[in-house]
Amino acid sequence: MNTYRIAVLVGSIRRESLNRKLADALAKLAPADFSFYDLRIDDLPLYNQDDEEHPVEAVQRLRREIAEADGVLMLAPEYNRSISGAHKNAIDHGSRPYGKNRWAGKPAGIIGLSPSPCGTALAQQHLRNILAVLDMPTMAQPEGFISYYEGLFDEDGNIGPNSRDFLQGWMNRFSAWVRLHGDHE
Repeated sequence: MNTYRIAVLVGSIRRESLNRKLADALAKLAPADFSFYDLRIDDLPLYNQDDEEHPVEAVQRLRREIAEADGVLMLAPEYNRSISGAHKNAIDHGSRPYGKNRWAGKPAGIIGLSPSPCGTALAQQHLRNILAVLDMPTMAQPEGFISYYEGLFDEDGNIGPNSRDFLQGWMNRFSAWVRLHGDHE
């Protein structure tokens, strides 16, 4: 069985990130032919066009890992009603230099978790605008504006019973989206 390789970009670099926890729990809901790997972003320098000719190893690694993906799962924390600087920095590194956008054509799903009652709705909208210009077919529905509550995760890090049906449905749609839009061989 061929495996769909999904790059996971968590826009938070915090050790106890709720979005990291959500990413790990969502991976457990995926079909057996989907595998997930994290795009490390905490070691990336700030994007600087002057460095495009000789990128550091961390940037080269990120670009290779994006290129190897059949799809991208983006977890968008909300910082000041937008995406985090770390998230945007990683996106910029992957899209440059001009004409070598590694994100292009990669089917994407966006979801996010926040203690806020509206989840990460505004950050996700900003991220959708960015992904559109990067030519990433981005799943529109269902939207995943997840508000954290006690019991969202069980003691083993799985999705708790009150949100399992919704998040399983979200993952089913994301998997179908990747199968439909991906360039999988």
